[in-house]
Amino acid sequence: MRSCYPVGGPGCDTIKAMTSTVRKAVFPAAGLGTRFLPATKAQPKEMLPLVDKPIIQYGVEEAVASGVENIIIVTGRGKNAIEDHFDVAFELESFLESRGKTDLLEEIKKISDLINVSYVRQGEPLGLGHAVLVTEQLVGNEPFAVILADDVIDGTPPALAQMIKVYEEVEGPVVLVERVPPADVSRYGVIAAETIRPGVYRITDMVEKPAVDQAPSDLAIIGRYILTPDVFDALRATKEDGSGEIQLTNGLRRLLRDRPVYACEVTGVRHDTGNKLGFLKAVVYFALKRPDLAGPFRDYLKSLTPA
Repeated sequence: MRSCYPVGGPGCDTIKAMTSTVRKAVFPAAGLGTRFLPATKAQPKEMLPLVDKPIIQYGVEEAVASGVENIIIVTGRGKNAIEDHFDVAFELESFLESRGKTDLLEEIKKISDLINVSYVRQGEPLGLGHAVLVTEQLVGNEPFAVILADDVIDGTPPALAQMIKVYEEVEGPVVLVERVPPADVSRYGVIAAETIRPGVYRITDMVEKPAVDQAPSDLAIIGRYILTPDVFDALRATKEDGSGEIQLTNGLRRLLRDRPVYACEVTGVRHDTGNKLGFLKAVVYFALKRPDLAGPFRDYLKSLTPA
């Protein structure tokens, strides 16, 4: 298996091998993507492209660049395109080879070469905690990462690699956090914490989507976790919320009764592609990082007349 970084960079042509104590990463991808209807009526939101690469591939490349060897994708009905994307495409590869399009051929083959991938179905969308719980048999008795593909993070080293370093230091579960404006805290799980050192915290409590005046801090949990196998027992003991879902934040709060849980503040640029404005910003950001597009695209943006 090959490892490379940074995410969004030149790809696996420039390789820096990494080893990791976290060998598996779970990608919950069973959601219905209703925020992007009608675009997501017949395709998964995880397959929406940022320039020419689907959202989920950015997260997979981050995992690979962080030393992860096995990807577990939690899918649901209508998610076949994700499986096809990470599979070998013999007909397409043969066509590109016959036309001498070697650059495209290498890019396509790289996708299926990146990972060992497994899939598990989440029969009903019963929350992020439930999505993690259905992976128990595939995860086994070892630490694992959870990556929410909606959060595309451009960092060097990759965001997950930053977390793995903290995990190896504290030897316990780690969540990724980012400081958010007070007006946004009600969209996230938010932590109360004691500072271990700059950017690393021991969590004392966490609240799922608190009101602004009830938020314990401005440190919001974003889409990366490193978890230990005892989280599965905690999730089984977690009650459903008012919508009938098992929230991962609530499961981690239950886990806090039995062991310390930590937080790592992200270094890098995060894009929340789960909403339309965030998605559009991410498209612009990654287009401007592309040597083949940056110049003419920047000129185009400058030419736009303000409304």
